[in-house]
Amino acid sequence: MKIDRRKFLTNTTGLAAISLAPFKYLNATKTMQPTNFKPIIMATNWGYEGTVDAFCGKAKKAGYDGIEMWWPMEQQGQTELFDALKKHDLAIGFLCGVGEEDPNKHIAAFKNMLSSLLQNTKQTPLYINCHSGKDYFSFDENNEIIEFTTEQSKKSGIPICHETHRSRMLFAAPNAKKFMEKNEALRITLDISHWCNVHESLLHDQEKTVQLALSRTDHIHARVGHAEGPQVNDPRAPEWETTLQRHLEWWDAVVQMKIKKGAHQLTFLTEFGPPNYMPTMPYTQQPLSNQWEINVYMMQLLRKRYQHS
Repeated sequence: MKIDRRKFLTNTTGLAAISLAPFKYLNATKTMQPTNFKPIIMATNWGYEGTVDAFCGKAKKAGYDGIEMWWPMEQQGQTELFDALKKHDLAIGFLCGVGEEDPNKHIAAFKNMLSSLLQNTKQTPLYINCHSGKDYFSFDENNEIIEFTTEQSKKSGIPICHETHRSRMLFAAPNAKKFMEKNEALRITLDISHWCNVHESLLHDQEKTVQLALSRTDHIHARVGHAEGPQVNDPRAPEWETTLQRHLEWWDAVVQMKIKKGAHQLTFLTEFGPPNYMPTMPYTQQPLSNQWEINVYMMQLLRKRYQHS
């Protein structure tokens, strides 16, 4: 059957573009608002197609404190980034990771990228978030990356965290537990949405490992995952109330741990992604929700929940 694309879009765009009222958590949920504590909230340029300067301007106008993006290995990219950060008065958190399939080449490339970052950055990042190793590397191969980053973090004074990301070394809770038990200095970027997807649950059966991960967390990727995917279609929708609440419980726990240790801030990245992370309509591939609006919503939710007014 031949589909009239124009007619299909006309009939479905209204559904895909429904503007939901802010979900009750933004206005009515109990907030922590601890005194002398502030969430530092970063914007992702994932899916943004404009210039770095334009992105930084948009992030600043929306109310973000900074941005998170991949370390640019080329000089031109570095210059454009640092100029934009200075112009718009934004903080920076860097992503670091490589894709080589061979373990030896992968480790060498990773060390080179991190070394380039530490030697050439003209603005001290709040943190470095690592996409570390591969899920099929041996324990020792992946652990070499952890040991290297631990050493570099001590030398530089910059927090270096390893993300709980699918396909990487911390892709699953049991694997992450082994690395955490081996390395007391291992620090984590908590993107627990991946674990929900990997374990096809909200992790009620792995509480001890989750609590260990929360205690090692220095940076949070505030994306909401579920048992069948790493990103809900819209966290404002009422059908995701229980799932959102579960993520808020995890993030609350990290904030509480930080406060008990005397910390005054914690970095968050609002990281709802574009298609195909964002679910889309069939045939037209129109996204079901607006990525930027959702991320700004998450920023506002985090500020209301954790920032003392």
